[in-house]
Amino acid sequence: MEERWSTEHVLSLAPDAASQKAAGKLSAPAPWSGTGTDGTVLWGECKGSGRTPYRTAIELATPAYQCSCPSRKFPCKHALGLLLLWSGTPQAVPAGEPADWVAEWLTSRRDRAEKRAKESLDPEAARRRAEKRGARVAAGAAELRLRLADRVRHGLADQSTAGPWEEVAARMVDAQAPGLATRVRELDALPQERLLEEYAMLHLLATAATRTDELPAELAATVRTRVGYTLEATEVLAGPTVRDRWLVLGSRDTTDERLVTRRIWLRGAKTGRPALLLSFGRTGQAPALALPTGHLLEADLAYHPGAHPLRATLGERYGAPEPGPADPPAGLTVAEAVAGYGTAVADDPWLESRPTVLDGVVPVHAPDGWFLTDGHHTVPVRTSSVPEASLWRLAAVSTGRPLTAFGEYGHQGFAPVTAWAAGRRPVGLTNA
Repeated sequence: MEERWSTEHVLSLAPDAASQKAAGKLSAPAPWSGTGTDGTVLWGECKGSGRTPYRTAIELATPAYQCSCPSRKFPCKHALGLLLLWSGTPQAVPAGEPADWVAEWLTSRRDRAEKRAKESLDPEAARRRAEKRGARVAAGAAELRLRLADRVRHGLADQSTAGPWEEVAARMVDAQAPGLATRVRELDALPQERLLEEYAMLHLLATAATRTDELPAELAATVRTRVGYTLEATEVLAGPTVRDRWLVLGSRDTTDERLVTRRIWLRGAKTGRPALLLSFGRTGQAPALALPTGHLLEADLAYHPGAHPLRATLGERYGAPEPGPADPPAGLTVAEAVAGYGTAVADDPWLESRPTVLDGVVPVHAPDGWFLTDGHHTVPVRTSSVPEASLWRLAAVSTGRPLTAFGEYGHQGFAPVTAWAAGRRPVGLTNA
């Protein structure tokens, strides 16, 4: 018997609170007809304001959505409502064979995927694209080095000839180096005491970007990633894969003016390897990939190359996510976390943070901020990355007792994502 998703998991897919509320009104059988599932896809027709019902289909593995309604939100309220119906009232979505219109949609999806795969396998075209982009990135990196040197030469306190960095960031976008552009944009918001440090790190990255052919393969891959090169999922999955039962440690959504980015952190139950899955959606659309925290997913992962491989692409799944162990994951002391980050930075100087599980820590609210302590060492909480309400939720989960916390630890402190208290389910801290 297939495992139904929890209501919490379904609602985490919604692009906003209004969509969650609207979906709740469509979670009962009354507006639906022709519903069904074959275990991999759901379908149904939802009565709307017009004479023709809206046809809604959901492919569960990705997940992917199709609806004939005119909504620009993705997934729409009908897709969310059908998922809630399937989750809460299984008998209302009986087993069966996909309707013709559902089968046509699935076939169209497969055809598009095969076409994209064939296009990506043209080696000569790929070589020409790589050469052209490499030349643009090198030119952009060289210009950035000159701009940074010019700022240092005039002195950090002399702003008479220093304009905003946005113009330089735009030049990096033109050079097809979005990673450099992002770091350049952040310079205008940095306090002056941190400018020289960031100038140095940017100069080092720009220099490395012009010399990737001279670097060891793993470091060169790290530099390309930091500069903004990306790999297609098919390219990554063509390499080695790791099959494991992956524990979902937590997830976090971040939003800018154009994009919603979802980060999902995993840990292999057998290998112990950490992994980071990224999923994206346009503003107003939730990213497609969603995995419930604390669950186990048996699947193949393919890691992107790098000095410390972390980002991965999800390959074949062997079943739906299942509830994970009752006990929290094994963690580190604060001292071990600090040492581990130091080792990682030696291989990747631009590493801002790394996924870390801290064991036996207590959250402390002090006049100068929030901290986590294990009784021997203390680490500051990176409050700029965590809402204040989330920190009070963390304190409520702890009630003054040690807990296990997962998050990102780096030179600016620890940003908690998930917390486990003894005998309790994991509590997400990112959407409080």
